[in-house]
Amino acid sequence: MGRNDAAAIDAFTRDLAGFGKADAMHYDALLHGCIAEAAALDALIVPLLDRRLEEISPIEHGVMWIGGYEFQHCLDVPWRVVLNECIELAKEFGGTDGYKYVNAVLSGLAPTLRPHEVAADRAAGRAR
Repeated sequence: MGRNDAAAIDAFTRDLAGFGKADAMHYDALLHGCIAEAAALDALIVPLLDRRLEEISPIEHGVMWIGGYEFQHCLDVPWRVVLNECIELAKEFGGTDGYKYVNAVLSGLAPTLRPHEVAADRAAGRAR
């Protein structure tokens, strides 16, 4: 989001306390995948926004990239887990109610990127 070099972001993040508990391969996929696919991820997100992309907090924007990327490329992670983890990231690092916006946008994106999974949850009464 800040146009920082991926290597600098990576070095900073890996130095954070607790990183050793993270799935480093999944982190690598998210970091490099979101950077490489930024324009495509924005193209998915923008139609679901009620404001200009430039008005979205960088934290919420980045979390939406993560959600969109995982919906597309991390099919082993259930869509509900992607959604919940993104909400938690937005709660922890975003603005006061930014998680609500992230929830709305990613909930709107999920049926497009994971149609069979979302439909199965809806049929079982588990989707919102």
